[in-house]
Amino acid sequence: MHGLPDHVTACLFDLDGVLTNTATVHAAAWKEMFDDFLENWAHRSGDPFVPFDIGRDYADHVDGRPRVDGVRAFLASRHIGIPDGTPDDPPSALTVHALATRKNILVQRQIQEHGVDVYPGSVSYLRELVAGDTPRAVVSSSANCVEVLRVTGLDALVAQVVDGVVAARENLAGKPAPDTFLAGARRLGVPPGQAAVFEDALAGVEAGRAGGFGFVVGVDRVGSGHGEALRAHGADIVVRDLAELLEPATSGRNKA
Repeated sequence: MHGLPDHVTACLFDLDGVLTNTATVHAAAWKEMFDDFLENWAHRSGDPFVPFDIGRDYADHVDGRPRVDGVRAFLASRHIGIPDGTPDDPPSALTVHALATRKNILVQRQIQEHGVDVYPGSVSYLRELVAGDTPRAVVSSSANCVEVLRVTGLDALVAQVVDGVVAARENLAGKPAPDTFLAGARRLGVPPGQAAVFEDALAGVEAGRAGGFGFVVGVDRVGSGHGEALRAHGADIVVRDLAELLEPATSGRNKA
């Protein structure tokens, strides 16, 4: 079915980097927020200013994770300790939650000013699933997921959504924990072993593997060894675009 094993009857898609080209927007927002913080931190502490590296820090610490978890992971990698704070902290505060809020403000500004691009191959793939009446859900750590689906028209092609808002309301652990994907499978009424996970983030493929899902598709939009990293973290197959799965001659070409 659609380039997937016969036992797969439902599909769970990450949003950023899989269906929409918002990963670059998120990466730029993380860099702007963290570079501002790191420069101020260097001034306060006397430590050298080492900018946020999109090529390394984004993939290793924040991609695919809930915002607050991404802030914690990156700061831990730099051995920086600040208070956790609360979601009500103003964006100017020196807390983990405040930094996460700043990042979200920057992302929303980018989306409002520049819109969101979708990957044509992903749209084609979703339409094939719709035509085949295959259950499908979007599982994203983003709190802006529903708005992005609405402005791109992708909301008409998915049946269920588990996003950052749902995760907070239902107290679901973020990726690389499998909780949000498991919630997506429950909403589609299928066991994990019959669902495929589609992810471009290392944390996401880890979540798919940890949840015992029937198949994990890694989506490599960046190259430079990312495909190998996706396989190492649990992807069964790696594709550059979902349209590859609709081509019988190439559907199994990149299997690990």
